[in-house]
Amino acid sequence: MRCSWAKSKEAIKYHDDQWCKETHDEKMLFKMLVLEGMQAGLSWDTILKKEEAYNQAFDDFDYHKIASYSKEKIESLYEAEGIIHNRLKINSIISNAKAFLKVQEEFGNFDHYIWSFVDFKVIDHRYVDEKEIPASDALSTKISQDMKKRGFKFVGPVIIYSYLQAIGIYNDHLLNCEWR
Repeated sequence: MRCSWAKSKEAIKYHDDQWCKETHDEKMLFKMLVLEGMQAGLSWDTILKKEEAYNQAFDDFDYHKIASYSKEKIESLYEAEGIIHNRLKINSIISNAKAFLKVQEEFGNFDHYIWSFVDFKVIDHRYVDEKEIPASDALSTKISQDMKKRGFKFVGPVIIYSYLQAIGIYNDHLLNCEWR
């Protein structure tokens, strides 16, 4: 049995292969931050279906390249096929790449920064029912505030809670889920 939210082909694959699995890869940490930010106001299924288009439009989530995009490149993204054409969201990807690099400079890598909030340990919530899973909590609020101070965009507490699940800081698989 898997968590009931995983219904579509893309959601099942994401649930089974990635969700709540410990991630320390810098590129994946950035990619999931981007995708979670893009989800704001939309369904996760919508974003999963557009993931490949984001890979193509944003140079396979190479944050070094993204941070140095020219004005022309940024303009071209507003028309890129298959992605959400929200200027604020597109611009946030570029500003988040720059903030990501600054965090790497300060902490050695982003992984150290984000995992230091939990003393480098997974938080296993051990929920029985999906209704128990909050949209945000004190930790996601704390991280959100810190990231905003560092120049990150689209990193509100709800987005960050989902991000913590996406990168495995939170294990919110239900107790009866085979992928715990």
